[in-house]
Amino acid sequence: MAKTKLKTGAQMVVDMLVDEGVEMLWGLTGGAVLPIFDALYQNRDRIQLIDTRHEQGAIHMAEGYAKATGKVGVCIATSGPGATNIVTGLTDAYMDSVPLVAITGQVPSPLIGTDAFQEADVVGITRSCTKHNFLVKNIQELPQIMRDAFFIARTGRPGPVLVDIPKDIAAASAEVPYPKHSTVPLSKLMPTADMSQIEKMAELIKHAKRPLIYAGGGVINAGASEALYKFARKTNIPVTLTLMGLGAYPAGDRQFIDMLGMHGSYRANMTLTHCDLLIAIGARFDDRVTGKLSGFSPNSKKIHIDVDPTSIGKNVKVDAHILGDMNTILAALAKQVGSQDYEEWYDQIDVWQKKHPLAYKQPANGPVKPQFAVDEIYRLTKGDAIITTEVGQHQMWAAQYYKFNKPRRWITSGGLGTMGFGFPAAIGAAFAFPDSTVIDIAGDGSFQMTMQELAIVKQYNLNVKIIILNNKFLGMVKQWQDLFFDKRYASTSIPVQPDFVKLAECYGIKGYRAETIEEVTEVLTEVFKSKEPCIVDIAVDVEEHVYPMVPAGGANTDMVLSKEHDQERVAAERAAARAKGGKK
Repeated sequence: MAKTKLKTGAQMVVDMLVDEGVEMLWGLTGGAVLPIFDALYQNRDRIQLIDTRHEQGAIHMAEGYAKATGKVGVCIATSGPGATNIVTGLTDAYMDSVPLVAITGQVPSPLIGTDAFQEADVVGITRSCTKHNFLVKNIQELPQIMRDAFFIARTGRPGPVLVDIPKDIAAASAEVPYPKHSTVPLSKLMPTADMSQIEKMAELIKHAKRPLIYAGGGVINAGASEALYKFARKTNIPVTLTLMGLGAYPAGDRQFIDMLGMHGSYRANMTLTHCDLLIAIGARFDDRVTGKLSGFSPNSKKIHIDVDPTSIGKNVKVDAHILGDMNTILAALAKQVGSQDYEEWYDQIDVWQKKHPLAYKQPANGPVKPQFAVDEIYRLTKGDAIITTEVGQHQMWAAQYYKFNKPRRWITSGGLGTMGFGFPAAIGAAFAFPDSTVIDIAGDGSFQMTMQELAIVKQYNLNVKIIILNNKFLGMVKQWQDLFFDKRYASTSIPVQPDFVKLAECYGIKGYRAETIEEVTEVLTEVFKSKEPCIVDIAVDVEEHVYPMVPAGGANTDMVLSKEHDQERVAAERAAARAKGGKK
């Protein structure tokens, strides 16, 4: 431990952030964090603070930065409402395994528990949505807590850690040694792989005739994309990815068969259903992938490779599993297996692809299809952009039609499905990579939830393009109302919206509108020639749905593949209901 001179708790926080390699953080000031903000101001040559317009924006920016870089994102908020405003972001980061340290101010220690002004029990509130949280009770423990917070956030399965600092501790002074290491044992966060399982897994692979690799966001978190690629290419096994795993395996590779799950492709879901060996790598068998559990890959043996012991067997029973570092595990497994001839298996996958490919029809003079807009974004950027999204139909179209060949180019909210996430996440990614084009593919509903952060885009002249696929509805909820609620549009229409072009101009950035396919191409071509921020408002077909779609409670084979297919489904259900009523 290195001994420090007499310093305030606030200065200790800044010193520890710098020592952890933090170059920037996002936050909003307030009474309980004034000492820390003052210390950040005095150390502005060492660390950059970005003042956001809302705490939700701050934590999503930290998430976007973390997802784009793999580093720990940091945000700071004051006590009470400041702290409670980041709870959504903490939950989002917890579900998507995002390494994050959130610092909150707290009322002075003697006032805790007295219902003081702007007091909230943030430790109690966030216990279920953080990997760990701390209430600092003594200035002597503050440096060690900061060191432990970063270690916990990034080690093993990443996640958010909250540090709650009472104002009196931030303002107090002491001479405290700065720790060089965390006190948390590595074994608590990163299990040691039981390599005896490798041989069992290798035997399962050798005897499989129809294997499938199902990989998720854990591969990206572990920095194991290259190891996954080498393993897949050596074994010749087809690969499907989850929503959070897109980019973990190159979309342009011949073995990639698209995203699977609720809005996955027909061939991916059929391959999943009919495989005889499912190799899950860095994925957690969530409900958007499994659908109806009894129909989930029913005839396959299952292997699970992960770092989180709580994910093993939680939703789906597996035949073999191993915990630990994915790079080490995949390299060891690759040594035990060789390439096999799966020609018949690939032929069957090709049949499924030809039967129901991902496709849409764009009329020459009809309304703009949102898929066409995403296709144009991909074509004009040549796939060389960082894409963030809000949550809804536009998110799924982006996942289906923008092809990701590298990890950390796709930043979205998966587990929690947080509307308002994409725009501030794009800002965080743009701070991380200022020379890159960052695109928030947004919905008109989601974007309005955090659009006040346009001020940050203008202030720092960030190369962020907000491209709104505007159908004047909360589109995904409307789709469910179309399919399952007889088109009763309860609370989904957005009849009053800002003029997004004028909104952009109000913040001093450029705004564009496109209503035809020619205008979409023309506007996007101009937009991507510039390095300046902008909003593009694209009027898209209000009746368009995301297909395929696995209905809630359905198996992955119960995909609704088109509007016509859905109409047939509805007619059959109504006929069955009438017949049942007649029998009574």
